[in-house]
Amino acid sequence: MNDPTTSGRPYVPVLLYHAVMDDPPAWIAEFTVTPREFTAQLDAVVASGRTPLTVGAFVAHLAGGTPLPARPVILTIDDGFADLPGPTAEALAERSLPSTAYLTTGAITPGGRSLLPPAPMMTLDQVPLLEQYGMEIGTHTVTHPQLDTLRRDALERELREPREVLEDLLGHQVTHLAYPHGYSSRGVRKAALRAGYTSAVAVRHALSSQTDDTYRIARLIVRRTHTVADVEAWLAGTGVPVAPFPETYKTAGWRWYRRARAAVRGPVFAG
Repeated sequence: MNDPTTSGRPYVPVLLYHAVMDDPPAWIAEFTVTPREFTAQLDAVVASGRTPLTVGAFVAHLAGGTPLPARPVILTIDDGFADLPGPTAEALAERSLPSTAYLTTGAITPGGRSLLPPAPMMTLDQVPLLEQYGMEIGTHTVTHPQLDTLRRDALERELREPREVLEDLLGHQVTHLAYPHGYSSRGVRKAALRAGYTSAVAVRHALSSQTDDTYRIARLIVRRTHTVADVEAWLAGTGVPVAPFPETYKTAGWRWYRRARAAVRGPVFAG
């Protein structure tokens, strides 16, 4: 039986992963799953009978007004940790699961600048390998800032430069964006559209849907405490709301606090 929050409403689970490793740095440990847990969760996705899509395929259906495949599911991976072009990509490919990887270009470029704390990261020259595994590539900015706290010139640079870097490397357009920390605002979403992106994903810890905001697609963030049973519940549409839904006063208030803090301290990683 569906949860009351999804009953009668078509929904699309969009899972958000970060690192997949046994011994992660402390700062990313909360958002890391072990390889064993990751493969078990992927097996649950396969067993669900859902149709896996990339974000690009999802938004193409929305833009074209064509029906989505039956019971879609989307897998996304943020940042570009060292496991991504190796065991993580292999586990996805072995199960014929397409995914969308959002890369923080400053963190994966040798000598590059990023707000991410130290961690094992993939390198820029490995990006084409991800496409060979069947991954779609998107951007996750240059330095991983809180975009909704930046001045317009800095915001536009964070949106423009990673596209240029990845497009030069891959030889084709890169038009999908993930907001660092999931933070955006109306101004950020308009800037993403001006910068040439055709979609952008947030977090919201909710199920997406056919009526979701293309520039604020809801995702379910997978933490180390989540189990296969949690993933199975999301795939079944239980326990979480369905986007779109209005921004809360708490979210708006948190944004104003972070903007004031950034005005004093400058860009910081943690939100």
